[in-house]
Amino acid sequence: MTTGFFMDERCFWHAGGNYAFTMPIGGLVQPLAAGGLPENPETKRRLRNLMEVTGLMAELDVRGAALASRSDLLRVHPATYLDEFKRLSDAGGGELGLRTPFAPGGYEIASLSAGLSIAAVEAVAKGDLQNAYALSRPPGHHALPDFPNGFCLLGNIAIAIEAAKASGLVDRVAVLDWDVHHGNGTEAIFYDRDDVLTISLHQEGNYPLDTGALADPGTGAGEGYNINLPLHAGSGHTAYLHALDRVAIPAIEAFKPDMIIVACGFDAAIVDPLARMQATAATFAAMTLRIKQTAEKLCDGKLVLVHEGGYSEAYVPFCGHATIATLADSDITAPDPHAENYHIRQPSPRFDAFLRDAIDAMADELNL
Repeated sequence: MTTGFFMDERCFWHAGGNYAFTMPIGGLVQPLAAGGLPENPETKRRLRNLMEVTGLMAELDVRGAALASRSDLLRVHPATYLDEFKRLSDAGGGELGLRTPFAPGGYEIASLSAGLSIAAVEAVAKGDLQNAYALSRPPGHHALPDFPNGFCLLGNIAIAIEAAKASGLVDRVAVLDWDVHHGNGTEAIFYDRDDVLTISLHQEGNYPLDTGALADPGTGAGEGYNINLPLHAGSGHTAYLHALDRVAIPAIEAFKPDMIIVACGFDAAIVDPLARMQATAATFAAMTLRIKQTAEKLCDGKLVLVHEGGYSEAYVPFCGHATIATLADSDITAPDPHAENYHIRQPSPRFDAFLRDAIDAMADELNL
């Protein structure tokens, strides 16, 4: 079986309002030459283009998807929220939450983004594909049921999980979020449930500012099924792999899921404008290999990666290519032009030892 790649050109057409970086323009905030939010289509489009140029795309099973249906969306989002989103979308666009603007047709594009995630999860759960990557845009892991934020309008992964569960395709799902920002939306949706394990590796004190604490384990039936690992700014290749080996993978192994889904953000990369971490393309390839091997051990290799953040137009394509080539067991490479430079800039052995000790201490607190 092959690796699926789910995409749709219309997802690149999602557009936002008048921002300079993350600040609304006006007053003392001058518009940027490029304009708009850091969440733009070019990181995703350039990833796709690089895969076409290297030939990696030809090794994948490239598919589209239908829009998520209203019944799909209602399993996660209330009707009042969906109705207002649709009304504003039809009226020319607007903004419902915090830095989540959308243009005309934004409701349909967000539904398509969720639909790509649904289709990827369904195909892997049915065994039509070994694993899959969904190039979903707009992203979804910050979206609360009734409040969009962090560029996220609909909870793509949560919607896909609920659709698969409603169809009887999965029972227990583990979600590993390695986007550099805390996956607060996915956490909130499953916080009181024991059928979905949520794990978030994120830069401490980045975004959101009021979520992502180590001491938030879930509540009620969900207690112990939410794991936050806030990593120090400056964490690089070694720290990220240690976080997987020491915390994420043991927790997933103990949970024994039917499927693993990764909220795959590339904003922990060393040159990302919205974070201060030092991961590289090699880091993402190594993390993908580890989680792929975990899926093969636990759930017949059933693994889906859903695209989230990552805002360096120059570097995301190389991180994404390395990730997807690893997912597909492909020998095709897009050599990282910055590999030597970024290797030299990795944390010193002294700082790496400090980071490992900090991760070990958090693992002990989590009883892992």
